[in-house]
Amino acid sequence: MPFGQLVLGSPGAGKSTYCDGMQQFMGAIGRQCSVVNLDPANDHTNYPCALDIRDLVTLEEIMADDKLGPNGGILYALEELENNMEWLENGLKELGEDYVLFDCPGQVELYTHHNSLRNIFYRLQKLGYRLVVVHLSDCFCLTQPSLYISNVLLSLRAMLQMDLPHINVLTKIDKISSYDPLPFNLDYYTEVQDLRYLMPSLDAESPALEKGKFTKLNEAVANMVEQFGLVSFEVLAVENKKSMMHLLRVIDRASGYVFGGAEGTNDTVWQVAMRNESSLPDALDIQERWIDNKEEYDEMERKEEEEQEKLRAEQARAAEEAGLGDGSVPGVAPQFTSGSGIRVTRKQKT
Repeated sequence: MPFGQLVLGSPGAGKSTYCDGMQQFMGAIGRQCSVVNLDPANDHTNYPCALDIRDLVTLEEIMADDKLGPNGGILYALEELENNMEWLENGLKELGEDYVLFDCPGQVELYTHHNSLRNIFYRLQKLGYRLVVVHLSDCFCLTQPSLYISNVLLSLRAMLQMDLPHINVLTKIDKISSYDPLPFNLDYYTEVQDLRYLMPSLDAESPALEKGKFTKLNEAVANMVEQFGLVSFEVLAVENKKSMMHLLRVIDRASGYVFGGAEGTNDTVWQVAMRNESSLPDALDIQERWIDNKEEYDEMERKEEEEQEKLRAEQARAAEEAGLGDGSVPGVAPQFTSGSGIRVTRKQKT
């Protein structure tokens, strides 16, 4: 039973960077992972692409042949893919049981009211794929109440439209401390607490408008979000392995991967750790980690990584002296720890 993630988000939210980092991370824990590019406008991926929609149709061809603009061209390309599902199904069969990341286009119409993307993944579900939506939003939206509420509405609409297990993620959270101070703690935004507390800040954001002109509309939006009670956010710094580890745990629980059969040399240990509630991180105050004491936490994690590097080097030397070629130490069972050498790096585009 193959598993997969549908990586959605507005342009600039970090979808391709996320796919690149998550593929590296999964490779480090021994999980076979492939990335499928479903964006016909993305002609330069920064990750190894196992399957590319541009081999079927390109945005440039559609715009030239059908006289469409970029947005219309991408919608047309997804409709073309929906009508040629055999191409996608045959390509996925070659990937076997690999965990698949689907890098989707950034046009929000595709996952708010256009049906092609949803229909494509419904077909994949019938083939046995266990899918979860990972919806990315740039954490910069927290700096303006109007942007934040817009992202909450977008996330809610995507959850209703896609009708799949859904994880909303605020990306680039390591940059939040460099922005203007937020009126509330970070957990207020991630838990989507009572939006009515944002109303004064929302009114102050546009002083040129008549005071109270949109108050009733804003309150109605806040009430609607509260009545659905569906939206919440995880946070992610893609270059921070602990952040990636926590997010993958959340995704695995949403997709059911944690309860399935193990693959790869490290997955058995990974799944045992996932089933053990005590292995999940404590309710770490994300306000403290990413805003109040970010530098201290960064330094602490850097020192932990240095200690792990030294430990691995000592184990490698001991294994070499003992004549073992696999890097293991006689009498010492391999362990999976939070500092297991997993590194997620952002590649520089050339």
